[in-house]
Amino acid sequence: MENPSGGVRQRYKSGAPNSPMRISGNLVDVVNGDIYPAEIEFGRNIERVRRIASAPKRYILPGLVDGHMHVESTMLLPSEYARVAASHGVVAAVADPHEIGNVLGGPGVRFMIRNGRESCFKFFFGAPSCVPATGFETSGARLGSRETERLLSRKDVSHLSEMMDYPGVIARNKDVMAKIASAKRHGKKVDGHAPGLRGKDLDKYISAGIDTDHECYMLDEAVEKAGKGMKILVREGSAAKNLSTLHPILRGGRNMLCTDDMEPGDLLEGHMDQILAKCVRLGVTPLDAIRSCTINPCGHYKLGTGLLRVGDPADITVVRDLRSFKVIETYVDGARAYPSRGMRMRMARSAARPLNNFHARRISAKDIPFFPQGRYPVIEAIDGELITEKRIIDAADFHKERVQKIVVINRYRKAKPAVGFIRGFGIRRGAFGSSVMHDSHNIGVTGTDDESICTAANAIIAKKGGLAVFDGRKTSMLPLPYAGLMSGERAESVAKKYDGLKRMVRGMGCRMKAPFMTLSFMGLLVIPHIKISDKGLFDTDRFGFI
Repeated sequence: MENPSGGVRQRYKSGAPNSPMRISGNLVDVVNGDIYPAEIEFGRNIERVRRIASAPKRYILPGLVDGHMHVESTMLLPSEYARVAASHGVVAAVADPHEIGNVLGGPGVRFMIRNGRESCFKFFFGAPSCVPATGFETSGARLGSRETERLLSRKDVSHLSEMMDYPGVIARNKDVMAKIASAKRHGKKVDGHAPGLRGKDLDKYISAGIDTDHECYMLDEAVEKAGKGMKILVREGSAAKNLSTLHPILRGGRNMLCTDDMEPGDLLEGHMDQILAKCVRLGVTPLDAIRSCTINPCGHYKLGTGLLRVGDPADITVVRDLRSFKVIETYVDGARAYPSRGMRMRMARSAARPLNNFHARRISAKDIPFFPQGRYPVIEAIDGELITEKRIIDAADFHKERVQKIVVINRYRKAKPAVGFIRGFGIRRGAFGSSVMHDSHNIGVTGTDDESICTAANAIIAKKGGLAVFDGRKTSMLPLPYAGLMSGERAESVAKKYDGLKRMVRGMGCRMKAPFMTLSFMGLLVIPHIKISDKGLFDTDRFGFI
């Protein structure tokens, strides 16, 4: 059957009741800006909305939408992510399959779409715009303008995902502009990615037809971009948390909320429900907060998710109150997605066959010798931030400054590892690493000595992807057989193993809340100020190698 939001053909058995259901509560009318007692009658669609004199002490909201996210960052398959998201009132996500796209190209994107169909959840997958993200790293695939055009021509691809190559947009690079032109031809939105971009360069970026940004981390930056017509997606994920700074931009406006990247344990604890509660604590009105993850993304991306109007899909979230936003029930197209026990429809979890692109070979200490002399550029990792700072530190002070080595290994073919230095993680022994290393997802490992780094790296290589920790005595591992990015297990199992690895890293001296996710961002060459790819240390401000 065809999803009104984007033509996504769902394979689940709907389970929407044959006879209309009725629920009553205080209805949050995001279209007219009102809250009132009401009874809703619905099957697959909303059939009637009736005002009543009084209602139970609960609130009926339109189903919540995450305005921008990467399923792969949860380390769960789309079908499993959907099950957990529904428990937090989320019915839809505007998803960028950029991560698997960089590993496997078009086949990876199509895998995500197929697996997403195994649930009743509404995925709106985009066509990745930057595969590879830059020309300064090795990815597993390349999506040029022709392949992007093919993806955008599909009904189940809803937009062109975040255009990270903002230098290419500003310079009017031929391939970049061809992708944007394809999106326009198909009547699809182009998502932005322009951290810190201001002034005339921002004007040129916007004039290309890009009208969203989720990378703002300063309020004056967000205000400038919104004033120039951009819609700001305020991000509150596991590592990057911008809501406390940017929440004023949500008041009375057309802006949106998103998570971008969430770890599995954080996802189990809360999603958009938890973010809405934080909005209200920060002083955003409940109505403005709810609009930012319902009518605003629905309107911008033309999703077609229900807004509690007669004739809309019955996408409904019922919450206890407008402070905690504790979810009582979630309905998608009239079928109860949460709680699902005893219902004909449940959120399915697919047993899809793993797919991968992994050809790295074991390394030894002789592959990563590097002993700098004098003053040397060091990456300063910041907990809770994608951005890094560039520090110049005398090599003689590395131990005192708790500087440690970081190594990036090409996972797609045999090549010499790239070596740099980093501070901020603060581990006192051992090493940890991952094949989740944005954006090309090579292997990134940091540690206190070369033998430990090799031990962690080789554990990842042996499993062809995953997360590994070597604490000086033992090695623990979370395998990720799906593209080296996703597990295939239930969220609860993945979260337990992942949290165990984080506890090991903290036991080694790290004080970061999200050490693995922060490490994964050290390969993001499109985020200021200094990063590292499999080809070397990179200055993102002048967009060149150091």
